[in-house]
Amino acid sequence: MDFDVLYLGSGQATWNGAVPLAKTGVKIAVVEESQYGGVCSNKGCNAKIILDKPIELVEKIKALQGRGIDGVPSLNWKDLMAHKHELIVPQDEHGQSRLTNAGITTISGHAEFVDAHTVKVNGKNYTADKIVIATGMRPHRLDIPGKELFHDSTDFLSLPDMPKHMTILGGGFVAIEFATIANAVGAQVDVITRSNRLLRQFPAQYVAEVQAELKDRGVRFIPDMEIKSAEKQADDSLKLVGPHEFTLETDYVLDATGRIPNHDQLNLEAAGVKANARGIIVNDNLQTNVANIYAAGDALDKTTPKLTPTAAFESRYLAAKFMGKNKGPIKYPVISEIVFTSPRIAQVGVKLDEALADNERYEVEQVSYDGDWFRQVENENGAKLALIFDKQAGKRLVGAAELSHEADNTINAILPYIQMKMTREQLNDLVYLFPSIEYTLQRRLPLV
Repeated sequence: MDFDVLYLGSGQATWNGAVPLAKTGVKIAVVEESQYGGVCSNKGCNAKIILDKPIELVEKIKALQGRGIDGVPSLNWKDLMAHKHELIVPQDEHGQSRLTNAGITTISGHAEFVDAHTVKVNGKNYTADKIVIATGMRPHRLDIPGKELFHDSTDFLSLPDMPKHMTILGGGFVAIEFATIANAVGAQVDVITRSNRLLRQFPAQYVAEVQAELKDRGVRFIPDMEIKSAEKQADDSLKLVGPHEFTLETDYVLDATGRIPNHDQLNLEAAGVKANARGIIVNDNLQTNVANIYAAGDALDKTTPKLTPTAAFESRYLAAKFMGKNKGPIKYPVISEIVFTSPRIAQVGVKLDEALADNERYEVEQVSYDGDWFRQVENENGAKLALIFDKQAGKRLVGAAELSHEADNTINAILPYIQMKMTREQLNDLVYLFPSIEYTLQRRLPLV
């Protein structure tokens, strides 16, 4: 065999485990057909956060007008995009050097299976004792007449000029986060969805408030609409056509209708690996039906959220398994999620909608921050937190959700409480900085 372990893809589901594994002397290769480091580092969450950060700052400045700050800075898309390129362009080289510095062989090109132990890249075969599929996902594209006129998330994250009128198809993470960004920079934004619900994985009441806030800022939502075709007009504008004589003219269409796994491009049939439209099928050891082939990250068919931290966790799990340090099944910890809207929505553990629908098992305490002096330092109104307790487990804290500009920090603070099954007595033994999010939470958490 050429290698002990061969990874397909170089993103979070690979390097987090491959680097420490290589340092133990395991002979590893990584095949990457695009940019080293994967989607998140090069054309996903990292780039999005760079574009989002000034928007978050401007919103905080707006809230403090007349309270120590006069004047709101304007957002310059060209400068912001230049800053994004400044930080993101080096990620490809950094991602590759991170692997090579650990003694990992990098192979650039598209991989396809020849058999269960062999993949072909650029016409050359490479063999390995174990193979890990970590090829992630790509943007879904609507299959309708005129689809070639649409753009995807990768295009948006390198958009040189913000169009005057942008239309976004979809109601998930990408759609609503990018609607927030485009609106803040000054574009007229329409969001068209096939249903009447946005961000289905987040609390309905919080999503409704974010949607109302976006409407107040000028974003138009068109629910229950399925676009059937698109055509280019004489003035280069685009005309979208839907049922019941619906038409809409716009300058730019972002297809944010979801993401699909890349396993259909790997010739899995040659290795006998089973997969479906949701991803590669694995057992609770992240092992496919072919004993020496594993999979991790967004490539999986799983109910666990397909997030960067989850992929990293799975990568570290496989590394420990290959080292012989972990022979048991994967045990996912409590996983937090966030959507970078303005304000943000973040959650962890049992979801708020689930808890509200089962009041026999769960007790939900909802807290408004409007009267909290520390949150009012930034004059943020409408922020709120929900704490979820399991009555069948002694009212132990099992979930939380927050709507605020600080939701990420709050949920990160709460996560270890849930993961470690901490009691109020144990929480009282923690001495936090004052003032801080954590200190405020400690005062608000009731006896569990």
